[in-house]
Amino acid sequence: MEYRIMRKLVFASCIAALWLTGCTKEESDPFATIKPDESRFTKVTLVEKLNEPMEIEVFANKDVMIIERAGKIKLYQNATGETIQVGFIDVYPEREDGLMGLAKDPDFENNHWIYLYYAPKNTSVNRLARFDFKDNSVDLSSEKVLLDVPVYRDCCHSGGSIEFDANGNLFLSLGDDSTPFESSNYNPIDERDFRPENVDAQRSSGNANDLRGAIIRIHPEADGTYTIPEGNLFSVGTEGTRPEIYVMGNRNPFRIAIDQHNGNLFWGEVGPDAAVNDSLRGPKGHDEFNLATKPGFYGWPYFVGDNKAYWKFDFAKEESLFQFDPTAPVNSSPNNTGIQNLPPTQKPLIWYPYDESEEFPMLGTGGRNAMAGPVFYRDDYEDSEVRFPGYYNGKVLFYDWMRNWIFMVSLTENNELDTLEQFMPSTVFDKPMDMQYGPDGALYVLEYGTFWRSQNDNSGLYRIEFAAGNRKPNVKVSSDKKSGSAPLTVDFSSEGTVDFDPEDVLKYEWQFGKAGTSTDKNPSFTFEEVGVYEVSLTVTDQDGASATQRLEVQVGNEAPEVELAWSGNRSFYFGKEEVSYAVSVSDKEDSNIREEAIDFTIDFVPGGYDLIQTGPEEEIISVGETLINQAGCKGCHGIAEKSVGPSYEQVSEKYKDDSDAKDYLINKIQNGGAGVWGDTQMPGHTHIDVSKIEEMVDFILAISNPESSKSNLPLNGTFTLGEEEMAEGYYVVQASYTDQGANGLAPLQATEQLILRSPLVSPVFADAFDHVAKANDDGKNYVRFTEKAAWFKMNQLDLKGIGKIEFELDPGSIKAKIQVRLDSPEGKLLGETALVDNSIKAGKTWGIISIPIEQTESTHDVYFVIQTEDGISIWNTFNMNSLRFIR
Repeated sequence: MEYRIMRKLVFASCIAALWLTGCTKEESDPFATIKPDESRFTKVTLVEKLNEPMEIEVFANKDVMIIERAGKIKLYQNATGETIQVGFIDVYPEREDGLMGLAKDPDFENNHWIYLYYAPKNTSVNRLARFDFKDNSVDLSSEKVLLDVPVYRDCCHSGGSIEFDANGNLFLSLGDDSTPFESSNYNPIDERDFRPENVDAQRSSGNANDLRGAIIRIHPEADGTYTIPEGNLFSVGTEGTRPEIYVMGNRNPFRIAIDQHNGNLFWGEVGPDAAVNDSLRGPKGHDEFNLATKPGFYGWPYFVGDNKAYWKFDFAKEESLFQFDPTAPVNSSPNNTGIQNLPPTQKPLIWYPYDESEEFPMLGTGGRNAMAGPVFYRDDYEDSEVRFPGYYNGKVLFYDWMRNWIFMVSLTENNELDTLEQFMPSTVFDKPMDMQYGPDGALYVLEYGTFWRSQNDNSGLYRIEFAAGNRKPNVKVSSDKKSGSAPLTVDFSSEGTVDFDPEDVLKYEWQFGKAGTSTDKNPSFTFEEVGVYEVSLTVTDQDGASATQRLEVQVGNEAPEVELAWSGNRSFYFGKEEVSYAVSVSDKEDSNIREEAIDFTIDFVPGGYDLIQTGPEEEIISVGETLINQAGCKGCHGIAEKSVGPSYEQVSEKYKDDSDAKDYLINKIQNGGAGVWGDTQMPGHTHIDVSKIEEMVDFILAISNPESSKSNLPLNGTFTLGEEEMAEGYYVVQASYTDQGANGLAPLQATEQLILRSPLVSPVFADAFDHVAKANDDGKNYVRFTEKAAWFKMNQLDLKGIGKIEFELDPGSIKAKIQVRLDSPEGKLLGETALVDNSIKAGKTWGIISIPIEQTESTHDVYFVIQTEDGISIWNTFNMNSLRFIR
């Protein structure tokens, strides 16, 4: 405790009076050069459940303005924690248009001006305009239109990010306004005269006389006009050019950022969707993180990634004519109204495809949507308790909307890439949309939430605070019951609550709605009356830092109990096997359990086990919805909310009485099309097996007619599992019952589920890893053990009947044993391999070794631990490709 007091006194005195104490800058900022642990950052919720939030502005009083794509302008009020609506712009909200961009004037404290970029209704332009914002209200009558950008309405890639530099210049990003679908997701350069204009991005991104596909730089004037600053890409009066353009050759520069110290412009470039290289067209799609230290041309639609060249493609003859030259790009399109000879193409800082990036493997794989965030300089912000440390000085934020990660990027003195490190990798970010450092030096993060074009419950505004000294507790709450009949006794737990300052003494305050309180760490409480209770736990340390978590308890209705007796293994299936089963249900309030109300199904789902999206344990797994999730369809269709396409509820209602609906929808999903719900083109899905599409359609049609695809099995009987093991498929066995409610409370559902997968398992789909890295090479996905005693874990495996486990290994030059343990890395040893070295490969790429294991009668977490004779280096790792559970 004496050390802790001394540490805090030294830290406080250094912050308060550098000159008096003699502390250096590094002493006043202990993390000036040392990377802080993630535990020193706290993500604080400010606003939740926004409707497609787009950009934010943080004001001097820490109020935050938020714009939503449908036109609402909201204000989070720091003093009260309340969020109010302060304006509404009547916008055209379809496709990617709407209210898209927001910035406050550099002199906002005096002139109260804000700038919005939006799509006005009943026009074919997108508009940059200035408004007065006073007394917490946007004065629509004060609008000054700076710029209208003609667009091909109902298309795509609108851009819309607004930022100011230190000289008062306004930067606005504009997308290429071109559809990717008509060009098979490669570069859209279809010049045929009978085609619509939006299939040729040479008329926009490649056109020096068009603002689309560019980031423009202008200087707003007090009268609502603008002037052109010196140093843009084209001088005023240059024939065939627009002087507003700072950089061009962009596809969809959705979020931009300016370094206020040196004027560097950063942006994330959202790239095309083609997943593979094509010999006739060119490279697969890449996203980019770009830096411009001066004006330039950045390649689209002729190049992507690090200037990978597309072919000049004759769409009429389907012939490739030549590859474009990045040193001397030429725009010869008849749709080009500007100069033909374009500036040399500049390269991005970072580029990455859907699959693993050779240059930047740390970025992972999957969907792509690159964005740029602000650059941090600690001395630019007030000396607050939450200000980020100097370790992040000069680093720019790079984040991905699809992959939900944030990286910090630092540059060399020559503005080349220096380091790339993930920020808060253990923290969940749900589609980060915009970021800004506030005056307090904390990072404000706007999150869009899971589904595109939807009002998501997990959208919101958050503040990430740094704690150099005392840290807030990290609170976890749980209970042994969430519902039950009155009186209901519930055991509550704070297990998992931690304070990262280990010497802190914590105070626990439980609030059980209005029914009572407790200061116990893990209290038991009896709710005597029927009702719904919000239970909260606030944990406070001795310095007053506190945090709160909540959960809900319903009293008055006991959830039903569903039991599934299953004679086979409860984790795996082993080819053809007859299994006996029995389903039983009991419910405290329902005196008569109707068998017809019990749902019991067994379904085989083709596809990888890793893609299962089960949700909470009590939630029913729909095979069709699982396949929809796997295919990424919810990016364009919500269950209830309309997105790019109609909601699944709308589709189900439209076709519920159509006897031919199933065949029609299967064909529509397979082959794509447009016209039923608008002219947005839905791409075909010929790569998805028709049996999977049938399950998807069954799910959709059952939304409005639940009986249409119901196929309950008898509650007692036998079931024959498949003829053979299929590593890419799994069985879903589930029984569920929904009670009739009680005491005015809503009905409760209980579900018992088994997921039976192939006994041939890829370790990359384990549930937890410690010093084990995922890797891929030559079409294989495998794991690398990177340290001695590293492990991966598979949750709740049933090892009943399992006699041995077979491993496929590549030991490299390492000698090691693989141990199988129960419930922890040091738990009961079920079995271990002999000392394995490279000799097991016998000249092959991978070697096989098997070990007998001790059987268990119940499910357990199973750990696979490596024990090595020597250390493991990053240059030579011990690899595992698969493991097979054998009866």
